[in-house]
Amino acid sequence: MNAITDFIGNPDLFPILRNWAFFNHAGVAPLPKIAAAAMQAYAAHAQTAGYIAATWYQEIEKLRQDSAALLNAHRDEIAFVKNTSEGISIVANGIDWQYGDRIVTTNVEYPANIYPWMEVARARGAKLILVEEEEGPDGTRHVPMENILMAASEPRTRLITLSHVEYASGQRHDLMRIGQFCAERKILFCVDAIQSLGILPLDVRAMHIDYLSADGHKWLLGPEGAGIFYCRRELIDRTRPLMVGWMNVVDAQNYGTYDYTLRPDAGRFECGSYNVPGLLALRASLQMLQSIGVPQISQRLKFLGDQLIAGLQSEGYRVISPRTAGQWSGIVSFVSPTLNHEQIVHDLRREHHIEIALREWRLRCSPHFYNTEQEIERLLKALPAHPV
Repeated sequence: MNAITDFIGNPDLFPILRNWAFFNHAGVAPLPKIAAAAMQAYAAHAQTAGYIAATWYQEIEKLRQDSAALLNAHRDEIAFVKNTSEGISIVANGIDWQYGDRIVTTNVEYPANIYPWMEVARARGAKLILVEEEEGPDGTRHVPMENILMAASEPRTRLITLSHVEYASGQRHDLMRIGQFCAERKILFCVDAIQSLGILPLDVRAMHIDYLSADGHKWLLGPEGAGIFYCRRELIDRTRPLMVGWMNVVDAQNYGTYDYTLRPDAGRFECGSYNVPGLLALRASLQMLQSIGVPQISQRLKFLGDQLIAGLQSEGYRVISPRTAGQWSGIVSFVSPTLNHEQIVHDLRREHHIEIALREWRLRCSPHFYNTEQEIERLLKALPAHPV
């Protein structure tokens, strides 16, 4: 295992550090050097030798195994997708829905985890239930666990679908408890893990997760267009592919013989040629993260987040993200009681080379493990103070 201290603040490994204090890993992360090198090596080989003597597909198979290990899944349960939306759409379009089936989620999901279910409601007569976010006594925002479970206790609930971490508030849901609830009632459980995979522990077995989807361009530090989809082995035969092409079938490379028998593993959800450079870069970044260890990365993010929150509160900002033991994440969202949020984001970028995001009119900061305490202090110093 590599020491996490070898990576923190190292511009040779994370070139973004030379130019920016970058705190938007919940958006699109900058590529570490190891991922960019993997893409460059692919391009160099493809340019000079095409596919001859290439090992790309062996590397992609290793990525499948690495992804399975990250989730405590089997490699047969892993497929590669273009993005989170594609994985969620596989579930939405692959289930044999019945009129009146209930789908429970929240009213603060990223649209990737809303629109596919709206289409199920439109086309198949399902009922979409959106559990509302609430404000706690300390001013933080969260969706109460009890309200989710109460909504899902109604008859005809077929599926609960949640982001592990909500993109705007940073709330982390208790997947263990929700998954146990679903398993006891034979309710399907689908998770959008794009805001947690690679930095927070995820165990699809212990959490009773049936489906999971996550693109690699956020906390996994991969490029856009290369993501991971998990389908529990017992559900593979019962879930139809979203799209069908030459790769979904059992004998895909026997081009002249047509045998429309879908693969028995999650490869049935892969319809055609891969985004090879994207997956190679994703593997490089994932290997780096796994060499450090998710628990170590998680601990580091908690430390940086606590440092940031203490500074924000001392400067008069109000923190929106819940920070209780089971709800904190890599996202810290906060608001100013008097200042213009758009102007803050604009000035940080233009005048200080500091990147944060604005989501649902909240300022959102999402550092990764390689960011430094000094960068956090740089952000706090650059934020405009509130008048006393």
